[in-house]
Amino acid sequence: MQRIAVLTSGGDAPGMNAAVRAIVRTALYYKMDVFGIRYGYKGLIENELFQMSSRDVANIIQRGGTVLKTARSKEFLTKEGRAKAAEHLKENGIEGLVVIGGDGSFKGAEILEQEHGIKVIGVPGTIDRDIAGTEYTIGFDTAVNTAMEAIDKIRDTAAAHERLFVVEVMGRDAGYIALNSGIATGAEEILVPERITNVERVVQLINYDQKRKKNVHIIVVAEGDGFGAEALTEILAKKYPEMEVRLSVLGHMQRGGSPTYYDRVQASKMGYHAVLGLREGKTGMMVGLQKNEIVFVDFGDGCKKHLEINQEMLDMVKVLSQ
Repeated sequence: MQRIAVLTSGGDAPGMNAAVRAIVRTALYYKMDVFGIRYGYKGLIENELFQMSSRDVANIIQRGGTVLKTARSKEFLTKEGRAKAAEHLKENGIEGLVVIGGDGSFKGAEILEQEHGIKVIGVPGTIDRDIAGTEYTIGFDTAVNTAMEAIDKIRDTAAAHERLFVVEVMGRDAGYIALNSGIATGAEEILVPERITNVERVVQLINYDQKRKKNVHIIVVAEGDGFGAEALTEILAKKYPEMEVRLSVLGHMQRGGSPTYYDRVQASKMGYHAVLGLREGKTGMMVGLQKNEIVFVDFGDGCKKHLEINQEMLDMVKVLSQ
């Protein structure tokens, strides 16, 4: 294999640039031509390909976001759109494609391979850490640390005023950011999409804490929680008019910022192994991390399934919040 391309797709995640850098420099080390594709699948359909050199990825490992940019593409969901994408790859002599993104991006890559025979390797880049088959996804560590630092600051002001804060963190379909940042900050309750929210149980917990003269409460809620942080805040404000109940939505700040050392190192390892995988003839697979070892997982086995929430960690919250 002499010519490959790389794109970033879906939501951006800190560490994507480290992966792009590793892919480009590994390919160049092995005397391969490497092309970047701007704006993900949208750019592939529009032929936004350009050849990359080592200088193109200089001084990017510490930057958040993605230098290749990313965009959603409804056209790629159609057979005609994927045909355009495949045609542009073949016109440019691209023999292998590395897709950095989440499960939706991988589904697109898998279909592209099946329909047009494009050799493709996926690198998991999503702050939600919601892909089965890997214990790590690019951006998760940075996002959790960002949320943790923000919640620490919120707890300071909550303690000063004896307030109850409902903090919404990212996690549309998965609660791992909420679960990990909540445990790390000593949250009194953590609500995730994987578990049905029981408002009465939250009320009982607050009542129990009040009897113990505990007047500071942090409730961390994943944005995909079925009940909703805003609705919960309204209910608690009416239930406890004597308390100051506040809602804080952390939002997209969790996507940005300089990646942690862990995201930089693991993203670099995954990018490096993605190129090695293509050179070895692997395709239709995702680079994953299991027991701190790099593995290759078939898209069908790992990427179509969501990583199940850790029940032991959820149970631990009940004990540690006492």
